[in-house]
Amino acid sequence: MRVLIFTISLFLTTTVYANDHNINKSGFLSKKLSVSPLSKIDNPEEKIILIYNHGQNTFDGSSSSCTDYGQIRNQGSLVGQRINGKEIMVYNLCTHKIKGDMPLKWWISKDKPYVGKTKIDKRVEANLQLVKKINSLGVPKNQIFVTGHSCGGLTTLLFFSRYPDQAAGGIAYMQACFGKLSKQYKVKKLGVDKALENFKKKRPGPYKIRERFNNEIKNLRIPLLAFTHPKDNYEGLLSDWLEDIPGMKRIVISDDFKINGKKCKKKGKNQTETIKKGHNMDQGTCFQYYNLEIKDYIKSRI
Repeated sequence: MRVLIFTISLFLTTTVYANDHNINKSGFLSKKLSVSPLSKIDNPEEKIILIYNHGQNTFDGSSSSCTDYGQIRNQGSLVGQRINGKEIMVYNLCTHKIKGDMPLKWWISKDKPYVGKTKIDKRVEANLQLVKKINSLGVPKNQIFVTGHSCGGLTTLLFFSRYPDQAAGGIAYMQACFGKLSKQYKVKKLGVDKALENFKKKRPGPYKIRERFNNEIKNLRIPLLAFTHPKDNYEGLLSDWLEDIPGMKRIVISDDFKINGKKCKKKGKNQTETIKKGHNMDQGTCFQYYNLEIKDYIKSRI
């Protein structure tokens, strides 16, 4: 039982507010973060669609919640802004109920092969279906973007490694999905190679999946935007390889918990909390400092 509890905690990737602060349905966001279902899109040729992929509570299992007001607020700040006369819309894609094909006990097995599709693989496919649906409603492919935080950021990167011609571009925030690797395996003290060697010995199955995903991403041939932070306990000190990918623009947000000299706070529905985790830096209202960078990237792709 102790091993099982440890494994569950190991792969937690996103902390959310209490249930009454969660957003658990897919749809277009308003500036006030209400959600409207996808039916039709007025003047679709004049819209830019950003699909947002949330983080996960576990790597491969289903979750009870999708996202929360604090995590999605900065995406809402882009709603209604215009680029080249075209209006930005943000679609919150909830895939929290999806689960991978292997049971939880696989994660504590020594080196059994993963049979079937992981949750991340299925989330990539869900994005492809949504992109095709939005395109069928009249939005040109070069005006559709895939974005995401944490496991959603990894989903974004994998989407474009597999379907580079299906959308205009992508933005990954704190890509991760294999636990707090930087912290648990002491990357700062031991270095990247030794830390990953220890991860491989302790969790050979997850190590192999991470390696497979990263090798796919290294073959990207479409310009993407990625945000990381060195104090992110997940992949914060394991993300330098992104800079070797042609066309990838990696932005290291800061080296502390401030952006442009401002302390970062995450604003939920009814409460505000100071951000003390690097993994959540893209959720602080201070992160809106980078909205201009994000819009410049979008402009370069449409």
